[in-house]
Amino acid sequence: MKKLLLTASVAGLLLFNSCSTVPLTGRSRLNLVSNDQVLPMAFQAYSEFLTENKTTVLPASNAQALKVKTIGSRLISAVQTYMNNNNYGNLIQDYKWEVNVVQNNEKNAWCMPGGKIVVYTGILPVTQDDAGLATVMGHEIAHAIAGHSAERMSQEMVAQGIGTAGGVALSKNPRAQSTFNTLYGVGAPIAMLKYSRNQELEADRLGLIFMAMAGYNPQSSVSFWNRMSSASANAQKPAEFLSTHPSDATRIAQIQKYLPEAQQYYKK
Repeated sequence: MKKLLLTASVAGLLLFNSCSTVPLTGRSRLNLVSNDQVLPMAFQAYSEFLTENKTTVLPASNAQALKVKTIGSRLISAVQTYMNNNNYGNLIQDYKWEVNVVQNNEKNAWCMPGGKIVVYTGILPVTQDDAGLATVMGHEIAHAIAGHSAERMSQEMVAQGIGTAGGVALSKNPRAQSTFNTLYGVGAPIAMLKYSRNQELEADRLGLIFMAMAGYNPQSSVSFWNRMSSASANAQKPAEFLSTHPSDATRIAQIQKYLPEAQQYYKK
């Protein structure tokens, strides 16, 4: 019993000392891993993903790939400006930005820590235009910038009892690497880990700012999410209180509240 209590006390102390805030929004979060730990895993996972999908990665000369990469370049420049202007440039100093497009019918896109971005062609008919695509990419980049992967990993590590400490090479921990890969679907896991509702809405807010700074009207994001809602209307979706994602109506309503802030950054 004493050993059990001691273990619980140590775990509680670890969680207490590992609480931090999201620099860009001030939201409290659990953070057991640093960029030094998570970036090597991201770079390894991204390299493995490209290798496993090399036959479906579109060449840079492809029109769709060129469009995505051009918008990605503008967003990356905007993010760098935003971070530097707000004294957070150190958080992305080790990023190795890269954008790739994969021929896949899935309506999906993601950005790993370290700026490793993938857009699936299946989402392009829904994005329709440059602003729609900037909405998606800005949102996914925001997940990386806000450290949502490290936060999600920390939560899963606590659940699985995976310990960590400063200087520990998590990339050499099979369970930690598996947890990271699961977050992005690398290696075709049974089920992907999902971001929380708070993280999703946080990414919406920051994504609007990034796309606005890149020269894309953030008001266009409402049209995109309406199209996304219509595209998934026939799919079976859980009630909002059972889902880790906000409902379409909740997301759109919240985006409307974020727009005045984002609009201040928009210049045609």
